Amino acid sequence: MEPSEKYMFKHKGSYFVRDLATPEHIDSLEEFEIRDSDVFVVTFPKSGTLWTQQILSLIYHEGHRNGTEDTDLHDRVPWLEYNVFNKDYANWPSPRLFASHLPYHLMPKGLRNGKAKVIYVARNPKDVLVSYYYFSKLSLKHEEIEDFEILMERFLAGKVQGDLWLDHVEGWTAQRDHLDILFLMYEEMKKDLKSSVLKISNFLGKSLTEKIVDDIVDKASFDKMRMDHRVNSKDASSAILDQSKGIFLRKGTTGDWKNIMTVAQSERFDSVFRKRMEKLPFKFCWDINDVPREKPF
Repeated sequence: MEPSEKYMFKHKGSYFVRDLATPEHIDSLEEFEIRDSDVFVVTFPKSGTLWTQQILSLIYHEGHRNGTEDTDLHDRVPWLEYNVFNKDYANWPSPRLFASHLPYHLMPKGLRNGKAKVIYVARNPKDVLVSYYYFSKLSLKHEEIEDFEILMERFLAGKVQGDLWLDHVEGWTAQRDHLDILFLMYEEMKKDLKSSVLKISNFLGKSLTEKIVDDIVDKASFDKMRMDHRVNSKDASSAILDQSKGIFLRKGTTGDWKNIMTVAQSERFDSVFRKRMEKLPFKFCWDINDVPREKPF
């Protein structure tokens, strides 16, 4: 079953949220001028994007850390493909920080030729699916599907925002030798956020004091983000989120799929994913305690 055309449109083989992007804007990104100082947070939807945006913002914007600036996170680290406020990215001062759910083949061509940095965060796809399920109830820009099984089959067929999780992850991991790219796992960030913050800051060439690192870790904790109106989308338009149906920052946990998926659904999911997962260049952390990987990022 195809996604409802009321909510999604398909362009160049990928699905996009109808009211937040246009085919013309997606096409224009091919020639979008990339600067060497640009930094991109790239994820499949519901994989820790906001979390990583927050960490990036806290690293780069002292005013965010010390609370002297009241700028929304989405203005600090805006969306590349969902430029809903028509920001003039071409004239933004460097370094520019962006977030994106785009598959690699739809990113600006200039990314391949420059020195811009990419941080790619991957998350257990079962948790991604469950998070997507609850988010669709809250978001007025996404089709709400009450039957989890129907949504799961769409997810397994790649008929959701972000397309097929396997294609997305595979497309980006294939660039690990061609781009300046740091791969992180959501589960590793949950297990040891300080190490992840240090890994990100080192990757970005940022030398931070231990005090600043500890401050970033504190402000990037789930509870602190949930309380920060610049981050938690509490002020989001009622045309975008129906906050009477839930909270944007819902749980931020790992393994929540076990609370909603039946054994049969989990086995069905595994049957579709297992073969291609085995061919990926790393062993995915299915569980927060499952850290060893065959080929680390």
